[in-house]
Amino acid sequence: MSLKPPAGYGTITATNPAAAQTSKDLTFTSRANPQTSQPVHPARISQSVYPTRRPWPELFSLTSFSVPYNYADAMARIKHNISYFRVNYAMAVLLIVFLSLLWHPVSMIVFLIVLVAWLALYFFRTGPVVLFNQSFDDRLVVVVLSLVTVVALVFTHVGLNVLVSLIVGVVVVGLHAAFRITQDLFLDEETAAENGLVSVVASQPLRPTSYTRI
Repeated sequence: MSLKPPAGYGTITATNPAAAQTSKDLTFTSRANPQTSQPVHPARISQSVYPTRRPWPELFSLTSFSVPYNYADAMARIKHNISYFRVNYAMAVLLIVFLSLLWHPVSMIVFLIVLVAWLALYFFRTGPVVLFNQSFDDRLVVVVLSLVTVVALVFTHVGLNVLVSLIVGVVVVGLHAAFRITQDLFLDEETAAENGLVSVVASQPLRPTSYTRI
């Protein structure tokens, strides 16, 4: 009479504690935020959704200027500073345009009307711009407002003034962004990723847990 041992009799499965702990940690991370491998920071997300004006002393700190090492360093500074100080730079350019219209009262009135749109839709807004159930990106809002401002002023016959003031504004912003060091400026993760300032590494699938049969 033959006796068969029960299934699995004499077989002991030992799991790797380190691998099990790793799998547990990775599972917890994925549950906390299914879209990304890093936890969600509401403060950082809010900074990337809404435009943030930086403190003006931070913009004009004399100890934060230096000559760029080369062309690549200058372009990297410009890209980073425009992303960080974009609201301040927009205000500076609008101020330069306004100063070019001091002797044109009709154009100044038109500019002040357009400025109300800037204040409501960009500088002081508390939520995303939504039209026809479609949310618009921050950069698209700036482009549309800029085009509306230029076209409205051109119709008041101050096209040359607007052109010169825009050139001056671009030069001022470019020089400041090129000479302003970026070591003390920290962008939130989503804004940096949107502007190509960080590299995004694709997540790898979980490897099966190793075990040893005895």
